[in-house]
Amino acid sequence: MLSSLIPLLEDLGYSQARCEHFNRFIERLKDATIRFEQTALLGRLSSTTSIHPAFLRAVSNSEFVQQQLEKNPELMACMIDGTINAPRNFEHYLSDCTKRLQNCDSPDELNQALRQLRNTAMTGIIWRDFNRLVDTLQTTQELSWLAEICIQQAMDFHYKLLVGKHGEPKNRESEVQPMLVIGMGKLGAGELNLSSDIDLIFAYPDTGETDGQRPLSNQEFFIHLGKALIQSLDNTTADGFVFRVDMRLRPFGQSGALVSHFSALEDYYQTQGREWERYAMIKAKVVASTHKNTDISDGAITVLKQLITSFTYRRYVDFSVIEALRDLKQKINQEVARRKLTHDVKLGAGGIREIEFIAQAFQLIRGGRDTQLQDNRLMLILPLLEELNCLPKGKAAELIEAYKFLRNTEHAIQGFQDKQTQKLPDDPDQQRGIAQVLGFDDWPSFSHKLGQFQQTVKTEFAEVIASPDDKPEAELSGDCDWSCIWQDALEPDSYIALLQEHNHEDPVKSLEELESLRMCSNVATMQPASRQRLDAFMPRLLAALANTTTPTATLTRIVQLVKAVARRSAYLLLLIENPGALKQLVKLTSESVWFAEELATRPALLDELLDLRTLYRATDKAELVDELRRTMLRINEDDLEEQMEALRYFRSAHALQVAACEISGALPLMKVSDYLTWLAEALLNYTLNAAWQQMTDKHGYPDGDERSTPNFIVLGYGKLGGIELGHGSDLDLVFIHNANPMGATDGDARDKKPLDNQTFYMRLGQKMIHMLNTRMSSGELYEVDMRLRPSGNSGMLVSTLKAFEKYQQTEAWTWEHQALVRARVVAGDSALAQQFNDVRARILCQERELGKLKTDVREMREKMRAHLGSDKLNSGTHAFHLKQDRGGIVDIEFMVQYAVLAWAHKVPALTQYTDNIRILESLAQSNLMSAQEVDKLTEAYKAHRSLGHRLTLQKQPSLIQAGNLDEDVKLAREAVAQLWQNTIGS
Repeated sequence: MLSSLIPLLEDLGYSQARCEHFNRFIERLKDATIRFEQTALLGRLSSTTSIHPAFLRAVSNSEFVQQQLEKNPELMACMIDGTINAPRNFEHYLSDCTKRLQNCDSPDELNQALRQLRNTAMTGIIWRDFNRLVDTLQTTQELSWLAEICIQQAMDFHYKLLVGKHGEPKNRESEVQPMLVIGMGKLGAGELNLSSDIDLIFAYPDTGETDGQRPLSNQEFFIHLGKALIQSLDNTTADGFVFRVDMRLRPFGQSGALVSHFSALEDYYQTQGREWERYAMIKAKVVASTHKNTDISDGAITVLKQLITSFTYRRYVDFSVIEALRDLKQKINQEVARRKLTHDVKLGAGGIREIEFIAQAFQLIRGGRDTQLQDNRLMLILPLLEELNCLPKGKAAELIEAYKFLRNTEHAIQGFQDKQTQKLPDDPDQQRGIAQVLGFDDWPSFSHKLGQFQQTVKTEFAEVIASPDDKPEAELSGDCDWSCIWQDALEPDSYIALLQEHNHEDPVKSLEELESLRMCSNVATMQPASRQRLDAFMPRLLAALANTTTPTATLTRIVQLVKAVARRSAYLLLLIENPGALKQLVKLTSESVWFAEELATRPALLDELLDLRTLYRATDKAELVDELRRTMLRINEDDLEEQMEALRYFRSAHALQVAACEISGALPLMKVSDYLTWLAEALLNYTLNAAWQQMTDKHGYPDGDERSTPNFIVLGYGKLGGIELGHGSDLDLVFIHNANPMGATDGDARDKKPLDNQTFYMRLGQKMIHMLNTRMSSGELYEVDMRLRPSGNSGMLVSTLKAFEKYQQTEAWTWEHQALVRARVVAGDSALAQQFNDVRARILCQERELGKLKTDVREMREKMRAHLGSDKLNSGTHAFHLKQDRGGIVDIEFMVQYAVLAWAHKVPALTQYTDNIRILESLAQSNLMSAQEVDKLTEAYKAHRSLGHRLTLQKQPSLIQAGNLDEDVKLAREAVAQLWQNTIGS
């Protein structure tokens, strides 16, 4: 008999009182089987010894399960037969119960059936959970499914009754209006616990009234429906309750309307929504609808999601949530102390709530931009945070393990009596039961493991919400009170002395910059909260500046950024909350005016300063392409504006990173150019494919040739073609297609608008240009120059490869063949790219008359010097234009181009590369130039370009006054000029 289980309990260390309690339960269970004529089941359970350990673990540690077995002994059959032991059987069980609920004839019958469903399902869930037959997440998902089914079935029943009395609710356009039930918290995230409340919000799209003989306003109708739904779920009857319902998260809480239409919701959240409500909305999900799985419901859900998302997530990186989280955590700590909840595995230190806070904080900080974080599933978010470098490597796995352990502990606590508590018990028997359910021999070993997990959570949570002044990188300069200068609290002479003491090269200028900031209109009109942030930021900035060699110059640059973000003080908060980011800002802006201006123009890029692992690391080309792919996957393919904004941010962020690498010396010049070129290629390939998708969706495929990539290539000329892009370089592009010029798309066959092929590819090119150079709030992606195409601005935007070759053979000028030396396919079809390479090689390998070639090259060079050199730009001075003057960069490029055009017919290998350095190496290998000549040109070219990059980063012109030329530049210039004379002549 089952009485033989008592010694097993004693062996596990349970008290005599607990064993006697269990013995009394066995006696009551025997009575129940007699009363319900189920004595055979007791015999089967007694004889099935293989199930005894599982029976003992579930039943001895859950008085709720005991009560359900006494009320319904038939549940023992489910235990013996495995009906409630396997998840797949549970899903079938829920499906069968749903059908029975649909056949209820009265509210009382429905309410009884819902409670019986809940009690039976909970018994099975506890059985599986306590015996570790399923994973923690499966348990929470099953509980959430159960709640969703009960909500939906109760709503369907009451909706049908109300429609019979009052008709269907409709808006002014006679469109049926559904009511949506928004599940909040753990329900919305599919993470319900064993005795969880369900937090709900009711909403409907539009006002109006019902169309029945006893009409009601939509508001009244849905309030009746909401109340009926709550009563069916929340009221306690002889069969218990279904779920405790909490409606306090709705707008205005308990004093607010029970049901709101979308416009009222939007108005509330946009004008009165608080930070804690943004936290709550992260987990919001529509869990039921009066018109589930219909276009009516789906359309309303889409609109509601957009409303919630716009409230919850900011488009910029938003560190203001950290302040709100600190306040919220402080209130929770006070409540924990007041209610003596120190040992609460949810609200106590290192508990479940802190893990949720870690994830939610980063979701709100970054979710507006990193849209993959806009997900309500905690277990999905934590690994994403590690991938995005928000969490240290390996921390996501630690937090997930801690979360599962804490949730299992929570279930063991709640499963005992079906009470909404997360407090660890003081009773030794309950403690032993929890330890047993979680697989430990005793309470001390369980408690030790719990403490380890809680410490892991506490440490990471403290790291996330720590005050900026408590963070290790928060280094202020000595004991100086920098706020006195910012607040204008001293005599002017004292200011100057203090600034001089801290290395300001021009203290008066520093004071003028601070005064201009205080007096600027953006600062004068700041809201009080924003002004507080500015007042907190400026002393930190002044302290950080004291550690630079040029505090005044750096302050001048950063002041422009502060003015730009004064009305968007979340950016100041980012720097306050992240002292390390402020340190990098000061360091990099002190070295580069370009860097400072880029941040002032695009403050969102401040986010890139947060992680040194990405700031000073340039990824390879494959990683760059994959990152762009993943970034764009998160954006609706129909939202062109959002795509264009994302592309611009992607380009700016990576350009900023490569600039940081260059400034810090982490990347040499050639690698900087490689990276900037890869970046442009990745973006060009994306824009081409996006434009192709848009065009084929609208017009079909040229010549009916359905393909994933177009029969089209993008040629990069100049710096792009030569893999020598610099900061802010524009793109010299040429477009070529290889479709039948007399053909058309197969639009007719696809119910789309057909186009002739030439027009199709012209519009394809136009779409690309639109995506690249349209000026948006975040600027343009690239400035595009199409003048190198056949016949220049008067030529076709896109030509066929055959037409391109004919033009190059019969009409092109020598300078166009020079440009072709640096031409390279940077995007498009690989087969067509190879065909272009063959055409390019044929053109470049033509034998030319050297005298005429020299004359053409020399005359073109003289024209450029006359129009672009120092004489034109700064007549009468002895300045050197790094690019255009004699001995400059263009002289080297022209000599290289001349060499290819002059000798490629003898040495075709000269056409293999498009960058100057490798072409020079080929010239040396072919003995067409001496090794000494090539070395001189190579070193001069690198030196000139390196200086050009430094000048760009300082926003200085390429025109260098003679007195500022260092000796190396002079020697390089003279060497290039001499080689030009030897190669091309005067």
